[in-house]
Amino acid sequence: MVGLQQRTRLPELMDDPALDVRAHGDALVGLARINRMSGAAGAIWRGIRRRLPEERSLSVLDVACGSADVTVALARRARRSGVELDITGCDISPVAVKAASDRARGAGLAARFVEANALAGELPGTFDVVLATLFLHHLSRDESVVLLRGMGAAARRLVVVDDLVRGAGGYLMAATAPRLLTRSPVVHVDARLSVRAAFTPAEARELAEAAGLGELDVRRHWPARFLLTAGGAP
Repeated sequence: MVGLQQRTRLPELMDDPALDVRAHGDALVGLARINRMSGAAGAIWRGIRRRLPEERSLSVLDVACGSADVTVALARRARRSGVELDITGCDISPVAVKAASDRARGAGLAARFVEANALAGELPGTFDVVLATLFLHHLSRDESVVLLRGMGAAARRLVVVDDLVRGAGGYLMAATAPRLLTRSPVVHVDARLSVRAAFTPAEARELAEAAGLGELDVRRHWPARFLLTAGGAP
């Protein structure tokens, strides 16, 4: 088994701005399938309701939204609970922004998606909840603190981060499950690299503390992921 005690960041294919548009699109479809099988939206929704149990409407920003598969699924879950979400998403990739817009439109969800570089302070406004899914592991420690600090400043109520846990179990799943769920060679390669670059829950808590986030709650959930929630701007 590859060494996982220390974090190892290697370039992921999805992070290459020169990645072929069709390959990028296929990878986004594959990731959406993996997120669906992982129950990511359900875990995130439960985390939001633990912290904000009485709200009947919330504005949500999805940072590095990808194809917005998680936010669309999150909006559906919220609606079944009688809660309306006003969704905005941002991503540095125009391919992802188009895929997100198409997915939301196909789901009949009124949402807006914009190109933005979250690490350059380009978050599009303030929101009740600011969310990032499977983004933190792409970043260096310093970049992660910058991201979390920016999310905290943009969140009126809650910051939510859902990401991979670095560990042997997660690496084994990353080496096998993607080959069963998608034909995308980009996902096949990046899945293992992502686990090697992931933070542990304890490391994620340290990053959030360094970013000045308070009221921290970090919980592991299946399969080999963690959910971090924190209070937003006072």
